[in-house]
Amino acid sequence: MGHTSENRNELLARVRRIGGQVKSVEKALLEEQECSKVLQQISAIRGAINGLMVEILEDEVKLHILSPTARANSDQARAADELIEVLRTYLK
Repeated sequence: MGHTSENRNELLARVRRIGGQVKSVEKALLEEQECSKVLQQISAIRGAINGLMVEILEDEVKLHILSPTARANSDQARAADELIEVLRTYLK
């Protein structure tokens, strides 16, 4: 994942926020908070994980699947953009 070094700090910040969210769920469970609050926190974690996954998948598609010689408006570039949009929608 050498290409992630470009935005490594941003990715790590996201992972750290997700870690904080997980600790918050742990605390909520220990404090026996209402199920609805715990479920809401879990849902937020799932959204954050999905967002992280889409970002890494987008880089994967653009840097490893899409040909480096593909032009911005080529069929291949449009197909890659379409795939990324489907992933964003699916993982929302």
